[in-house]
Amino acid sequence: MTAVETRALTRRYGSGKRGSGDEVPALREVDLTVERGEVYGLLGPNGAGKTTLCRILSTILLPTSGTARVMGHDVVRDADRVKSVIGIVFGGDRGLYARLSVRENLRFWAALYGLHGNDLRRRCDALLERMGLGDRAADRVDTLSRGMKQRLHLARGLVSDPPLLILDEPTVGMDPVAAQDFRVLVEALRADGRTVVLTTHDMAEAEAVCDRVSLVDRGRIVATRAPAEIGALISRYEQVDAVGVPARLAAALGDVPGVVSVRPLAQDRTRIETEHASATRTVLRLLVEADVTAISTGRPSLEEVYLHVIGQRGMAVER
Repeated sequence: MTAVETRALTRRYGSGKRGSGDEVPALREVDLTVERGEVYGLLGPNGAGKTTLCRILSTILLPTSGTARVMGHDVVRDADRVKSVIGIVFGGDRGLYARLSVRENLRFWAALYGLHGNDLRRRCDALLERMGLGDRAADRVDTLSRGMKQRLHLARGLVSDPPLLILDEPTVGMDPVAAQDFRVLVEALRADGRTVVLTTHDMAEAEAVCDRVSLVDRGRIVATRAPAEIGALISRYEQVDAVGVPARLAAALGDVPGVVSVRPLAQDRTRIETEHASATRTVLRLLVEADVTAISTGRPSLEEVYLHVIGQRGMAVER
């Protein structure tokens, strides 16, 4: 039995304009399979549909059409059973009671799952120690760092001992040390045999912890590959920013093989995006030969990769 399986899963929202009747698709016929014991990444920019997918899998949202099953249970017909086999971890301060202590927060959530008495105390104390929060158990939540709060979120997600965890942007806003600690915790969950579905817009995070990664773009899964393959796909693209590029040269750069786009920016800057190193070298040579010397190079953001590369060329879905 697979951990997660969706078929033609679609979710539409109203446009927000009263009486318009228009709907905006957030998910478009998503087919997804997550094996048990797998750490599976959903990688994409903000607005790609990652959180909508997680909310459907956790029964918070209903799909407009299509099906989704979690641990063999349909998210619509068997919502109570789905809730019993998942833990949900969101980033930030959502779901935390700031004026309560760490221990009080966790015991409250454990009670909601039906734990009580010695079982509740033992479960909470064990989770606090495992998450490195044992010595902060009596502290109020509003005194914790973001990394510590995220550890508490993870303890909350594990309080019912679920076989599947859904982590939605779990390291947003964390400093690098806290983010690395969190990744170590995810590796421990893998060692436990749990299934983890992780959403992120950070390629480094996906490469660090995931067995497979799906690229999500405007509600569709456009590719599913091993993290190293996704990383190689994205990292080969570069961008060159230059100041004072003549219009004729900008047009010529657009004709260079391997150049994805040439577009003007503010303050007389031009951005040239390339899809392989040889194109970047050609662009740099042409700029220097034209006496354009205010030049910088870098990697495009994930959003730019989607907009100028995946969005224009399309990619075959691989599973």
